[in-house]
Amino acid sequence: MDLVEGLPPSCYYVPSFITPSEEEHILNAIHKLPESRWTVLSHRRLLSLPSTLTGSARDTLLAAPMPAFLDAIVTRLQQGQYFETSTHKAPNHVLINEYKPGEGIMPHEDGPAYDPITATVSLGSHTVLEVYKKNEGGEREVKPTWRILQEPRSLLVTTGEMYVTTLHGISEIQMDEDLDTKQIINWHLLGDRRPYNTGQARRQTRISLTLRDVIKVANLGGALKFMNKRP
Repeated sequence: MDLVEGLPPSCYYVPSFITPSEEEHILNAIHKLPESRWTVLSHRRLLSLPSTLTGSARDTLLAAPMPAFLDAIVTRLQQGQYFETSTHKAPNHVLINEYKPGEGIMPHEDGPAYDPITATVSLGSHTVLEVYKKNEGGEREVKPTWRILQEPRSLLVTTGEMYVTTLHGISEIQMDEDLDTKQIINWHLLGDRRPYNTGQARRQTRISLTLRDVIKVANLGGALKFMNKRP
């Protein structure tokens, strides 16, 4: 794992975590999923697999296998021991977000339903993740302290102090600017800096795969066998 130095422990960045052919295969599989399964928001759309979280606190996952089209990613995460300390030793949930150019997400935390580890794979386009510190009152600072450039097919892992003491978001812009070694904290870890050497990069439609380990899992048995069908 390539530690991103200069951030709170621990954040890791891996360029080219998947191949272009794997990226194409996953994108094709996602595009074949029924439109009815997506939740459309004002600034993006999202899909929760194998299901949304249930219960009064929205913290319980109904037991079901991960989508088959993510097998290569899940296997690679296990082989790399990224989820070695999590409850189930592997991700059991994926949140798929689709961001078109100009779309983003407000700064947020991932919450207590998950083990404190998140693995994000970017498909189709780059983005810039903005990371905010919390003040003593637990509120986020006004401006981000760090910016992480996520290349297509890259993996970003946050865990430990990085997971619990910061917030992260994506600005709603079409063009990322100030892309250089001073402004991008993981600049030295990028797999290919050439698309960003001008200091600017226009966003394309990006699919974000956020894989996590939900702590509480409800095994409901044969009554919900239909939920075990893998997309």
